[in-house]
Amino acid sequence: MLDRLTLDQLRTLIAVAETGSFSAAGRRLQRVQSAVSQTIQALEATLEIALFDRSGKAPVLTDAGRALMADSLKLVKGAEALRARARRIASDIEPELTLAVDAFFPNDLLMQSLKALSEAFEHLPVTVFTEGLGGAEQRLRDGAARLGLYTPRAMRAEGITSEFLTSIAMVPVAATDHPLAKLKGAISREALEEQVQLVLIDRTQITAGFSGGIISQRLWRFADLSVRLEYLLGGFGWCNMPLHLVDHHIAAGRVKQLRLKNDGPWSLPIHIVHEFTHPPGRAGRWLLEDLRVRLKSCPANFRGGKPAR
Repeated sequence: MLDRLTLDQLRTLIAVAETGSFSAAGRRLQRVQSAVSQTIQALEATLEIALFDRSGKAPVLTDAGRALMADSLKLVKGAEALRARARRIASDIEPELTLAVDAFFPNDLLMQSLKALSEAFEHLPVTVFTEGLGGAEQRLRDGAARLGLYTPRAMRAEGITSEFLTSIAMVPVAATDHPLAKLKGAISREALEEQVQLVLIDRTQITAGFSGGIISQRLWRFADLSVRLEYLLGGFGWCNMPLHLVDHHIAAGRVKQLRLKNDGPWSLPIHIVHEFTHPPGRAGRWLLEDLRVRLKSCPANFRGGKPAR
């Protein structure tokens, strides 16, 4: 019997309940009062319950009517969301934008672009996976994300295409009360080897066997970038950090950028990555263009240099 239930009936129920009369509902729906009354009667017959008490001057929802009113609102909103999603798909807008982002990428800047995206594509669902090391790439490989912003380990992986987006400036740093911060002049590799280096580990197998950037013989390993930063500030060791994450700590005197012998600035390249058969839709392309524009305005945090080691 519920197969005869229609969205039009539910919209009519909502209109009568919200306006307080069949005539007012008719004006909202641009129908004659008799058509509204007949629609409500058909709905009550389908559900086999009375939705309105008609004993007074104005129809009043019964207890059952109030309960089903809430369900009707959910169903109508769900149908509108379904229709909006279908329109987005038909117009080359992704049904959902799923991003896998390297934790080194500046979150403040990404948030600005995503806020602008939410205003341009108001009803678009967005999922953001922020991952360290190979985590973002694993999300893309697993199909959990369709668009990645990270450093791909396999630059020519089958079925995957990548395009350079920007470089993240990396700097060696230590807390200002750390022994390395107190050394005069350029710091030798031997001096670094004697101190604890704070390094990140990969929760996936993407970077298994990769040891780039490791110098010290004494290592403390962390799976989370923000936790490593806390230990850096606590003076537990030194590490290479994205400049945009520590520049305010350097300015405040909590952290010192180390000057190394025979080792100039270097950077971590961030690429736009996606499956060849699933390029970004209109929303994804819009976001990437907005990111490109914003990246041009923050050169202090994105400096060229030697490629990541």
